[in-house]
Amino acid sequence: MATSFHFPLTILLVLLLLTLPLKSAAGGIAVYWGQNDNEGKLTDTCNSGLYKYVNLAFLYNFGYGQSPRLNLASHCDPPSGGCKGVSNGIRACQSRGIKVFLSLGGAVGNYGFSTADEARGLAQYLWDNYLGGQSGNRPLGDASLDGIDLDIERGSSQYYADLVGRLTEIGQQHGKKVYFSAAPQCPFPDQSDDPVLRTGLIDFVWIQFYNNKECEFKSGIPGDFQNSWRKWTSSIPARKFFVGLTASPAGDGYVPSALMKSQLLPFVQQSGDKYGGVMLWDRGNDIESGYSSKIIGSV
Repeated sequence: MATSFHFPLTILLVLLLLTLPLKSAAGGIAVYWGQNDNEGKLTDTCNSGLYKYVNLAFLYNFGYGQSPRLNLASHCDPPSGGCKGVSNGIRACQSRGIKVFLSLGGAVGNYGFSTADEARGLAQYLWDNYLGGQSGNRPLGDASLDGIDLDIERGSSQYYADLVGRLTEIGQQHGKKVYFSAAPQCPFPDQSDDPVLRTGLIDFVWIQFYNNKECEFKSGIPGDFQNSWRKWTSSIPARKFFVGLTASPAGDGYVPSALMKSQLLPFVQQSGDKYGGVMLWDRGNDIESGYSSKIIGSV
């Protein structure tokens, strides 16, 4: 008489899972929004389902005795109070689990600090006007941003560590985590961001591998890019690192999506938990090229 044996269903499921290919921790895409006329509303940006992080660009004037000034190009006019409606977009993004940052700096503008006290003063201003505090004139309305992005491309690197340190303290005093990101150029070390990057307080680093020929990704000769990536991920005490690229095919350092999926992403994903994903400049270029939609399944 034949003996029947019923293999437990749970064991079958475990064996099936073991046969599936292992994949590195899923990454996400960060994008800059605010400086391109064709990028549409912030709400639409987040409703696209393409991004996990959005940087609002830029607070481009601060320090040196100046009043902080926000510029969102043609989207709205901050001095007249015309940007308060951006709060609706911020909340829409956050309802989808997307973190929204205010980006400080940029390629133009006048910014930096004369003293550590001035940097700490800006920290209080940012808390009161953009983060968890209160102010009678919040430029983006009453929504509270998740954190601050540092895209420091001009001036001195001094005192940004004081800014980030003080904002961390204020957040802790109010029981709120303030996230920090930075966008250094790929040549290591970055002259503008190096001191603040070494504090251990930066959560996300989107390294700009564009407009930097010495460390951009080049098909067939990827060594410069790979060496730069290894140096960044082994030297800076941040949570996650991202490959920063232009989404415009006309941009210097553009990596075609097919090459991105077949060569670049498989390499950076070997970094394990340090790998965070991809950062794109910017939403307007991404709309025109469809870049993020082409790569998101591999990020």
